[in-house]
Amino acid sequence: MQDPVYEELYQGHVIKIYHDPDAESPRAWSNLGRLICWHRRYRLGDSHRFDIPAAFLYELAGVSVQSDHSMESLRDRAKRHAILLPVFLYDHSGLAMNTTGFYCPWDSGQVGFVYVTLEDVRKEFGVKRVTQALREKTEDILRSEIATFDAYLGGRVYGYVIEQDSEEIDACWGFVGDYETLCLPEAQNAVPRSDPHAPPATHALTAYP
Repeated sequence: MQDPVYEELYQGHVIKIYHDPDAESPRAWSNLGRLICWHRRYRLGDSHRFDIPAAFLYELAGVSVQSDHSMESLRDRAKRHAILLPVFLYDHSGLAMNTTGFYCPWDSGQVGFVYVTLEDVRKEFGVKRVTQALREKTEDILRSEIATFDAYLGGRVYGYVIEQDSEEIDACWGFVGDYETLCLPEAQNAVPRSDPHAPPATHALTAYP
C-alpha cells in the first residue's frame, strides 16, 4: 500500500489517512446541476451532444439556430430559463476548475457551463416561483458542486484506515476535499471507545509532505 499522508495515535488506535487512487468522480453522484464542457484533450463533466457552446446556448435559450444572436445575447436569454454559471479550467502541472476564472491567461480559460433549469429548481425545492433568494442559494449549490469536482481533479480524495495492534479493524474511502475537515473527523468518530465518558486522546501526530 502507498504511504499515508497523515497518521496519528487516537484512543489507543492508529489512524492512517491515504490518497484514494480509485475514487469515483463526483459527477457520478446525484448533482443538482449539469456540467457541460468542451476540451480538445480532456473529457470533463457530464456527457452531452453539443458540438459547440453556441449550440448548447441556443437550445437552452429556446431560440432558433437560424436567428442571429451573439454569445452574450444567448447567455442572457438562457438565464431566463435556467440558472447558469461559467466554468473555467486551469491546466498547468495538474487541473483546477472554478466558476470565477484564474489569473493566468495562458493556461486557463472558460471550458463550459454548469446549469440547472428553473423548472428543475422548482421541482427540487417544491416551489412555484424561483425567488432571488432561491436563485442565489442555487448558485451556491452549483459553485459547491464545481468546488467538489475541482478537488477530485486535483487528487484531493482520501480514505482512512484504523488499526489496532497493527491489525486493520476499519476503513472507509472516497472523502473529497481537505482530509482535515472531513476524512479525519470521520475516522476519529469511527474509533471505538472503551470508556464512552472518557475524553478523546490524540498523540503522536504525523503529517507527511
